[in-house]
Amino acid sequence: MKSMIIIPTYNEKDNIERLVKAINLLEDEFYITIVDDNSPDGTGKIADQMAAGNHRIHVIHRRCKLGLGSAYLEGFRYALDKEMDYIFEMDADFSHHPKYLHEMLEAIKDADLVIGSRYYEGIRVDGWRFRRLLISKFANIYTSYMIIVPLWDFTSGFRCFRKEVLKHIDAKKIRSNGYAFQIEMTTYAYHLGFKIKEIPIIFYGREFGISKISRREVWEAFWTVIRLRSPLKDIIHHLNSLF
Repeated sequence: MKSMIIIPTYNEKDNIERLVKAINLLEDEFYITIVDDNSPDGTGKIADQMAAGNHRIHVIHRRCKLGLGSAYLEGFRYALDKEMDYIFEMDADFSHHPKYLHEMLEAIKDADLVIGSRYYEGIRVDGWRFRRLLISKFANIYTSYMIIVPLWDFTSGFRCFRKEVLKHIDAKKIRSNGYAFQIEMTTYAYHLGFKIKEIPIIFYGREFGISKISRREVWEAFWTVIRLRSPLKDIIHHLNSLF
């Protein structure tokens, strides 16, 4: 079974080399694809240097900052072209510790999508201010309530997909490009009948660099949930009318 980790980057020169080295020290062998949005700090050049000395590392260069969602979709297409069995999402800033990758590989044996969850079996976040933690936790409660999917962490970017999930989700339906992208992918996977499993992780606030979440992405997530709920309400109404 072949596994590939997709890592989107934008100004991650202080993190990307350390992260890749940490992944390569693991017993499990992973292919790594770095999707760089033309980082002005030279992240792409560092990635190229690593790829030149390791055939398991591939770099996709994009012309500008095009967004998280489109970066993952481009990485997914490449992974599927290379016939990977398991495809991971992972942040470049060490918020997602490589030590959990093996646990996720074990968990995917009995699931179709594994989510490294900050809120499953308690709250496990290190290094966030209370306000940001409160917003994140509330957003996940709101999402679960609105779209009626029984999960704790919709917006986690630490995931492992079986290739079949990515083959069946219609990428043309994905309209969000920020963190709401994770909500869309989760919802479509669930309603296609794929088994989703959460495993608890500790999420670490970034040590180097600047957090890239914006107000625009928060609002995008809010409206994405409403958009995803609308057709579900119609389905529920139709089912109730049959009984």
